[in-house]
Amino acid sequence: MLPVVIAGAGPTGLMCALALARQGVRVVVCEAEPSLTHDLRAGTFHPPTQEMMAPYGITQRMHERGLQVRRWQIRSRRGGMVAEFDLGVLADETPYPYRLHLEQHRLTPIQLDVLRGEPTAEVHFGHRITGFEQKGASVLVQFESEGIPGRLEASWLVGADGGRSTIRKLLGVEFEGFTWPEQFLVVSTPYDFAQHGFTLNTYVADPVEWAAVFKMPDAGPPGLWRLAFPCDPGLPDDALLDPAAVQNRMQGFLSKDPPYEVRYQSIYRVHQRVANEWRRGRVLLAGDAAHLNNPLGGFGLNSGIHDAVNLAGKLGPVWRGEADESLLDLYVSQRRAATIEQVQAMSIRNKRLLEERDPAVQKSRMEELVAISRDAARSRAFLLESSMIAGLRKEKSRLAP
Repeated sequence: MLPVVIAGAGPTGLMCALALARQGVRVVVCEAEPSLTHDLRAGTFHPPTQEMMAPYGITQRMHERGLQVRRWQIRSRRGGMVAEFDLGVLADETPYPYRLHLEQHRLTPIQLDVLRGEPTAEVHFGHRITGFEQKGASVLVQFESEGIPGRLEASWLVGADGGRSTIRKLLGVEFEGFTWPEQFLVVSTPYDFAQHGFTLNTYVADPVEWAAVFKMPDAGPPGLWRLAFPCDPGLPDDALLDPAAVQNRMQGFLSKDPPYEVRYQSIYRVHQRVANEWRRGRVLLAGDAAHLNNPLGGFGLNSGIHDAVNLAGKLGPVWRGEADESLLDLYVSQRRAATIEQVQAMSIRNKRLLEERDPAVQKSRMEELVAISRDAARSRAFLLESSMIAGLRKEKSRLAP
């Protein structure tokens, strides 16, 4: 039987390939880059995502280096209000009642290593897909490797090739939504913010300059703290990344002497977009190729893994001839709705909470969050939603259109 071809060897593409290969499906991953990419942005894994990866041995290996974050906060930068939530209250709901912090570039080597142990899977780096043609029961995929063109006949083609997805562009699918006007500045430092009362994942609300603070394991103890700030869209990148400017931002957040040791600094733009179609014939989209959102809440990487597992669970039976291909429409229905109703809505809500310019409104919202955090029933409901557990349960009840 013809293989399933997956464009992209990021977390979504590798997870989809592994979940298919474990079912005996022939799968070929084509990655345009010469090796796995070194992405420093994503790195928070919610409880259900850890559950999904556990059967493949991935979660266990992630725990060898990852940081377990049971408690996390939303703080007001002015006024001292702190809403602290304890994921431990969900111990009866999940075997992983915590967030796991691990850099994305430490996840993909684990996925790739496991995938290479599957006899029905192939992974090819330096293979850039340049086009495809749907031909009835197959897809003819064109690629280029070291300047040499090639072709591969596939049963299905999955576009998991990121926010600038070639597959999505070749389909001509609209990427609906918007780009936030400000850029994000991300700074990493070994300075320990825990001594100031910050949990390993903290969101700081402020009418002038909000911030997101979270700790990553790095290569080992003591790890690195990563801070994200909004940036003036009118300033060029080199001005924003100037060492003196970065030091000023850090000192403005929390003044200290001597100056901060800054290990990494980067700028990136943030989008809220969802493809208006996730399937055309034998071509499907997943992960960042299908949707993008701001990082506040840690939903992007997680939702890509959720796409991959959902899609593989349906594409496997279709590939084997055990189910009609209309089953794939259920994947689209479930995951696109979850993206719009849960991931997009929650990440936009989180950003607007942190950046609320009216101090009175922000104070009122923070007071409400503090009240929720101190009420057992309301805190549990809040955690079920923010951990993505509630959204996935709703997804399972959705039928195909």
